[in-house]
Amino acid sequence: MRLRAGLDEVAARPWASRWGRGAAAVLAGAVPAPAFPAPSLWWLAYVALVPWLLLLATAPTGRRAALYGWLGGTGFMLAVHHWLLPNLHVFILVLAALLGLLWAPWGWLVRWAFAEARRSRGRALLACAVVPSGWLLIEVVRSWEGLGGPWGLLGAGQWQVAPALRVAALGGVWLVTLLVVAVNTAVALLVVVPPVRTAAVVALGVCGVAMGSAWMWVPPPETVGRVRVGVVQPGVIGGPDGPERRFARGEELTRTLAGRKVDLVVWGESSVGADLATRPDLSARLAALSREVGAEVLVNVDARRSDLPGIFKSSVLVGPRGPTGDRYDKMRLVPFGEYVPARAVLGWATSVGRAAEEDRRRGTRPVVMAVGEGAELRVGPLVCFESAFPDMSRRLVRDGAGLLVAQSATSTFQQSWAPAQHASLAALRAAETGRPMVHATLTGVSAAYGPDGARVGAPLGTDRSAAAVYDLPLAAATTPYARFGDWAVWAALAVLAGTAVTAVVGRVRRTPAPGSPVRPARTARGSAARPGR
Repeated sequence: MRLRAGLDEVAARPWASRWGRGAAAVLAGAVPAPAFPAPSLWWLAYVALVPWLLLLATAPTGRRAALYGWLGGTGFMLAVHHWLLPNLHVFILVLAALLGLLWAPWGWLVRWAFAEARRSRGRALLACAVVPSGWLLIEVVRSWEGLGGPWGLLGAGQWQVAPALRVAALGGVWLVTLLVVAVNTAVALLVVVPPVRTAAVVALGVCGVAMGSAWMWVPPPETVGRVRVGVVQPGVIGGPDGPERRFARGEELTRTLAGRKVDLVVWGESSVGADLATRPDLSARLAALSREVGAEVLVNVDARRSDLPGIFKSSVLVGPRGPTGDRYDKMRLVPFGEYVPARAVLGWATSVGRAAEEDRRRGTRPVVMAVGEGAELRVGPLVCFESAFPDMSRRLVRDGAGLLVAQSATSTFQQSWAPAQHASLAALRAAETGRPMVHATLTGVSAAYGPDGARVGAPLGTDRSAAAVYDLPLAAATTPYARFGDWAVWAALAVLAGTAVTAVVGRVRRTPAPGSPVRPARTARGSAARPGR
């Protein structure tokens, strides 16, 4: 009774009116956003979901909990992706509302799990597994490229926390997310269901032990060599002749790397605006740069291909004698930025925002490039938001990449949180795979990370037009995540499936079979009540 009274007291507060709680759900969903760069309040992530969880747990009905889940999901998507507003305008509200629907079942699940938690400490511990598993399933579903990709995964906010990066090496960003949501769930149980505080404290202890164990038992990658990578960031250069002036600035900055013993020079996304096969002059200028600095140059061509129809974004390796033949065509495109999904239906988005006027074409396979004399260095290139996909970097490492490189351009969102958020993703990919990673951009933020995910050297901010050299340690060992992949996702699915089966079986057992006799109830005098009397 005390448990129920505690919940009823929370639900009866003035802000608990239907409209007030709906607005509170939207705001509660937005609370985790500052955990990501640029604010990078990583510690906030461990309690940021608590207000939302309390709203869901005290919802009067399962249907209302699902509504608050949807509204909170909408608020979360708006807050985490607010920097897309200049591109999508009002359409961002539509997208956020559609993606927010993914949290509607989770809202119902949270209410059910917290109701079950009132029954025993064991069920409270179960809630600390079920609620994070449900959240992770949402992250997996929305990680599909067609739904915008894995941007804003809750675990990604821990990119600068060394123990969390060790957890990522164990189970990827997915395992980090599970731990973060589990901590939030335990804290919410402490608030809303006081009699199961012991179980909630145990759950918090388990999360702490899990992170500490990963820190102690998953060894940092052992260094087997070093590589010096030059990153060229020309800065914001616009106008009709922007591609030509950007190329010239890239040349100027690359020449400053001569004599600095770099093994590879990396330019950002769309650093070359013409197909090198149709512009031999550009190819010759890049080859001259390669000879001058004594290293191959990895550029990114954003242009119509001469040998295939359509526009491709391609990482192209250029050596002293011109293009080496190593080329990677971007496989996963940014919805609306590089193509419009279902253009026949959603093509109107180009009239209200800066959506792609023409769809880019896709590559068909990942490529690992051999760099340097003797091909001792093998590089796995990614383009733009492909660095957000854990499976892509993992595939490159399994194919033999010793260095991961992401070529990006976030000039459209220069004054927003997007550049810093994008650069931080490389820390997760490095930690997950045990390979160093360079994030090279046209306009910042450019950064580099060692095989343990720790930042190496100083990043180039959005106010810089410069070249930098990063001396990166190389590693050869395989992390558990690189070896076993998304096992944390499968574990979460197993938890949800097992809970669903147990709940169904339990309900069947509690439901009497049709026609089965019902034991008569005893009255206060001890006589049995009979039908019809």
